[in-house]
Amino acid sequence: MKKINNPLRLVRIVLATVCFMAVTLLLLGAGWRLNIWLSWAAQIQFLPALMALDFAILAVLIVLTLLFGRLYCSVVCPLGVMQDIFGWLGRKQQKNRYTHSPERRWLRYSVLAVFVLCLIIGFAPVTTLLAPYSAYGRIVNALFRPLYDLLGNGMAQLDARYEWYLFSDAELWMRSVTTFVVALLTLGVLGVLAWRNGRTYCNTVCPVGTILSFFARFSLLRVQLDKSKCRNCSLCERNCKASAIDYKAGTVDYSRCVACGDCLDQCRHGALAYRPLALKDRCADRQKTADAQRSDSVDTGRRAMLTGAALAVGTAAMAQTKIKVDGGLAVIEDKQPPRRHTPIVPPGALSARHMQKHCTACQLCVSACRNNVLRPSADLLRLMQPEMSFERGYCRSECTDCSQVCPTDAIRPITREQKTAIHVGHAVWIADNCIPVNNGDSCGACARHCPTWAIQMVNYTTADGREVEVPAVDSERCIGCGKCENLCPARPFSAIYVEGNEVHHVS
Repeated sequence: MKKINNPLRLVRIVLATVCFMAVTLLLLGAGWRLNIWLSWAAQIQFLPALMALDFAILAVLIVLTLLFGRLYCSVVCPLGVMQDIFGWLGRKQQKNRYTHSPERRWLRYSVLAVFVLCLIIGFAPVTTLLAPYSAYGRIVNALFRPLYDLLGNGMAQLDARYEWYLFSDAELWMRSVTTFVVALLTLGVLGVLAWRNGRTYCNTVCPVGTILSFFARFSLLRVQLDKSKCRNCSLCERNCKASAIDYKAGTVDYSRCVACGDCLDQCRHGALAYRPLALKDRCADRQKTADAQRSDSVDTGRRAMLTGAALAVGTAAMAQTKIKVDGGLAVIEDKQPPRRHTPIVPPGALSARHMQKHCTACQLCVSACRNNVLRPSADLLRLMQPEMSFERGYCRSECTDCSQVCPTDAIRPITREQKTAIHVGHAVWIADNCIPVNNGDSCGACARHCPTWAIQMVNYTTADGREVEVPAVDSERCIGCGKCENLCPARPFSAIYVEGNEVHHVS
């Protein structure tokens, strides 16, 4: 490994590694204790702090940008650090491959304007696709989480053999085909761009990068190029992953510079330094940068490719069907989700509208859900935002994990006592699916397991004149936990399912 000559770059790499690992473990759902200890890693992300109206964190991030430049993009943002990893791998194949290119300010601010407009009106598909933290969350949850669970299952089998019982098995299943395809495309596009061109996404499309670039133009500390010491070796420009250095003109585009320090390690003549810029030099430096940008030729190929690819959304594919066998004698058919008229959003989300406007679809709550209840939505207006479904589990009254990890307050923190009184939906009985109605067998599983005693068995006369007992639901007592739907033995559709409430109410 190449020696790092600049101590500031070493500090940056260490801090970036800590933040990156903290966010990744959080998104992998590594454990509830880790969720508590590492929750800061999600709360210091720019967009979640903005959605949660956490002005203290926003002020700190802006002040840091005014002092050090876009250090947020190199240290805090996990998508930026992931691109640096791809860029580092690319440098192993081909060194000194970057080049300077002018800022496409019109494109950056156009994307930002569309992003802000969609954020205001609550149009989730655009905001969830462009948000950098959310993009990384989808990549981890959809692509890396299955590998993590597979490794955990292997460890669980190993420690069960030695009776340590330190690990538990996790069910491997695809939570959303749409989210998987989007995450795969995002990883592929960003990986190729970072491998070949460095921080193209950050300096062209990313709305957070564009916002911080405005403040970075006025940063106190910045990389400065001394033309009197420069020997025109071009190593700084060819190693700038942000394409921000023009060694011929002697300028650095501070709006795109991410303060990574790579160029400082490359300069062998002491022409580059990271230091405060004197007030008298600021106006001259800005003018020099503007003149250099006007003289550059327009290189649109790379930007055009990014714009088309970054906004691409994959179509859904068929998910694998898991076959279960009852005692080796008969195949147990998997449950299929019912067609709900109103989606069920988690306790603490207040309402479906509140969730739609405040959620960035980072998948953190999906990762934290230990009951396999939350999954990303495939609905266009709520694309990849979490919703509840009960084919693989139900929402346990003692679990409040999703409300404790949400960094945007789309799901407000609640206690276990509060959760038992929040009505997120109500159960609905479907006679055509009910076992007693179809074959006359007695059941009553839904009534026996209802935690709020909202279901009672009552007499019912079938179309052929048989008297059977079927469930009757008291919607005023039902909280929508989904236990009845999950434990109903009817296949493939439950005879009782939960319909969401548009607005949650508390009993």
